Amino acid sequence: MELQGKVIAVLPERSGVSARGEWKSQSFVIETHEQYPKKLVFDVFGAERLAQFNIQSGEEILVSFDIDAHEYNGRWFNNIRAWNVQHVDPNTVAAMAGGMQPAGAPFPPAGAPVAAAPAAGATAPFPPASAAPAASAETGSADDLPF
Repeated sequence: MELQGKVIAVLPERSGVSARGEWKSQSFVIETHEQYPKKLVFDVFGAERLAQFNIQSGEEILVSFDIDAHEYNGRWFNNIRAWNVQHVDPNTVAAMAGGMQPAGAPFPPAGAPVAAAPAAGATAPFPPASAAPAASAETGSADDLPF
């Protein structure tokens, strides 16, 4: 799975020693850019991945991750582990969101250009009202419902 957002928190690094050797892990929180933003905390496991991804607070990133769950003392816990992190140019995020106007923003001035109309050869999603069947005139029924 993938999710794009802005890093809003970098949690402290954890480390330890297991039977296989020394390990490091760190958690990060990102927030999406949807109408109702969502937050996600994910882990990066391994010193080499932490160095490779080099995630900093405030950066725009695209996270590829796996979701897994485990049981401990009769309770279940989710684990969201990133396996790839790509840094995204913040200008592309602004350009993608450029088509939407922020909530509470004023309407554009009356003389401002309006979005282009569809091309002359483009198909309309609905037929014009005059193309509706004239079944009521033929049957003499005042009910024009098709069923």
